[in-house]
Amino acid sequence: MLAAAGVATVTLGLSGCAAGGGGSETEGAVTLTWFQGSGVETNIQTADALAAAFHKKNPDITVKVDASGPSDSAQLDNLMKTRLATGEMPDMFWYNSGSLLQALNPDQTMLNLKDEDFIDNLDDAWINSVSTENGIYGVPVQSAGGGGIFYNIPLYEELGLEVPKTWDEFLANAQKIKDAGHVAVEQTYGDTWTSQILTLADFYNVYASDEDWASQYTENKVNFADDPVAVKSFTKLQDLVEGGFLNVDFASAKLDDGLKAVATGTAANYPMLGFAQATIATNYPDNVDDVGFFGIPGESADKSGMTVWEPPALYAPANTPHPDAVKKFMAFIASPEGCDTITEALGVTGAYPVKGCTLPDGAPKIVADMLPYFDSGDLAPALEFLSPVKGPNLMQITVEVGSGIRDGKSGAELYDEDAAKQAQQLGLPGW
Repeated sequence: MLAAAGVATVTLGLSGCAAGGGGSETEGAVTLTWFQGSGVETNIQTADALAAAFHKKNPDITVKVDASGPSDSAQLDNLMKTRLATGEMPDMFWYNSGSLLQALNPDQTMLNLKDEDFIDNLDDAWINSVSTENGIYGVPVQSAGGGGIFYNIPLYEELGLEVPKTWDEFLANAQKIKDAGHVAVEQTYGDTWTSQILTLADFYNVYASDEDWASQYTENKVNFADDPVAVKSFTKLQDLVEGGFLNVDFASAKLDDGLKAVATGTAANYPMLGFAQATIATNYPDNVDDVGFFGIPGESADKSGMTVWEPPALYAPANTPHPDAVKKFMAFIASPEGCDTITEALGVTGAYPVKGCTLPDGAPKIVADMLPYFDSGDLAPALEFLSPVKGPNLMQITVEVGSGIRDGKSGAELYDEDAAKQAQQLGLPGW
């Protein structure tokens, strides 16, 4: 879901030979093609900035950013798998870290980086998110950040609302917002991937109930539907639609609609990932300090916390004809200079998993609201960074639950079936 980028193909000072096919590194000028989807504008801004900064230091290597992939994440997933399997992937590509990487069969299809010196610059949590037992495959192209609720501060202040510590408090806030004539919770199922944010970001509450839940899930000893805490990751979506708390156009609204709504006060809350702060800063700069953040509330105010996402990654197919140039670009990204380039392009959106990277003072409100969770340690990695099991149809299921087509319990049951099929395809024991 973070793998999408801009709408057009951007060419930065094209020169030299084009990428594609087999072969070996050649002397002289080289052009590398970086493929990605077409759904999140800030991702293309990141890629453009990294390509331009690298080319300035390495004028013999040009990075061509190709954002012609589909914006729909399911379609993009299938295209990535097909291109890798058929050897038709360009020199590099932007894709998720974590469990979705395993479905790309990286040991057979991707360039292994485990012996490269720049891997030592990356923290262990990041390395685990882009690794198999046999290799390490990607470098981070953004910062790590939390998933939870963006909320409109002026609207909360106008209605005398406090940041909720429990789910019941959140629903009570939503009712007051609705009664005052405002949209309580924005949802944007026109960008299907956004439908799963609340469910995925609720994992901290599952983790807080049992820190071994992810390993037991991987071994098929627990599931969502039968766990009284985990099932709420689905029933919370049901609560929102049954409460009448959603925007009337939730079925067709898109990411930017949601960010605009919460930034300008059209809606009070919007479940989202921290990376989207950069879009608010770019598109609605006058409202950047009007949006705060809190983790998905659970049952206990004493156990409130935040689910953390590792950033997406830059990978390369095993058959790139320019492995040395690709690795040189990756080394640049996995350095403080690469981090500074991303910060300059996007602002501060979270913490970098690259050693030696620092953040400037004056973090935006959304990021500042995440820092206490980091300071207190009230964190859990998203499930996809703890387990390789992630069913491919989650976003379709969460659209159905979030639209009132099915209830949360049956959504959890359907997702358990979906995840089981994926675990069987991966050959995991116990499934």
